[in-house]
Amino acid sequence: MLKRWLIALAAVVGIGVTLALGTWQWGRAHQKLALQAAVAERRARRRWRTPTSCGGRRSCRPRVHTPVELRGEWLPARTVYLDNRQMGGKPGFYVVTPLRLEASDAVVLVQRGWVQRNFQQREQVPPVVSPRGTVAVRGRLAPPPAKLYAFAEEEQGVIRQNLDIARFRSETGLPLLPMSVQQLGAASEGLLRDWPQAASGAAKNYGYAAQWWALSGLIAILYAWFQIIVPRRQARRL
Repeated sequence: MLKRWLIALAAVVGIGVTLALGTWQWGRAHQKLALQAAVAERRARRRWRTPTSCGGRRSCRPRVHTPVELRGEWLPARTVYLDNRQMGGKPGFYVVTPLRLEASDAVVLVQRGWVQRNFQQREQVPPVVSPRGTVAVRGRLAPPPAKLYAFAEEEQGVIRQNLDIARFRSETGLPLLPMSVQQLGAASEGLLRDWPQAASGAAKNYGYAAQWWALSGLIAILYAWFQIIVPRRQARRL
C-alpha cells in the first residue's frame, strides 16, 4: 500500500512540474511576441525623434528601436571598422563613425553600414565616403554592436572586434552619449544597410511547452495503465 501511495505521489509531482514548466514556456513565448510587436510598432512610427532631447545627459536611456533623425558633422578620423561582421552571408566590417550633433557638443556613435573587407590585404580598410559639413542621418536607436570574443581586453586602432562606448569615450575624449544609432536607408557612401532582423524565438518556446505537456500526458497515461488498468485486468482474471 505504501509503495502505491509513493508511486501516486511521484506521478502527481511529475505531472504538476511538467505542466508548470510547459505553462512557463508558453508564457515566455507570449512575452517574446509582445516584445517583438512593441519593437515593430516603434520602428513603424513616422515621428522621428532626436537624441538631443536627452539634453546631453549621459544618464539618458531612451528606448532602443525608436526612429531618430540626426543633424550633425561626421568625425571621420575616429571611424572604427568592426571586424568579422556579416551581411548577406559575406564577411566584412560594420563601419562606426561618431557624429557631432548640430548646435550641441554631444556626440553619437552611428553604425553607418557594412562594407566587404579586402581579403588580399586584410589590414587595408575599404574606402568609405564621409561628406563634410552638416549631414542628415535617419536611423533608429540601437544598442552597441554585439560583442565578439576578443583576445585583447583593450583594443586600439581602426580595425577592432568590439567597441565599448565607455572605453571609447575615455580613449577619444569625445562627449559620447550612452547610445548608438543604426543608420537606415538605401546603400550609399560605399556602405550597405541590410541589417539583420532578430527573430522573436517564440517558436522555440512553443516547442518546449509542447514537449513538457506531452511528457505530462505521458506520465498520466503510464500511471493510469500500470496502476489502474493493469491491476484491474489481473484481478478479473483471478
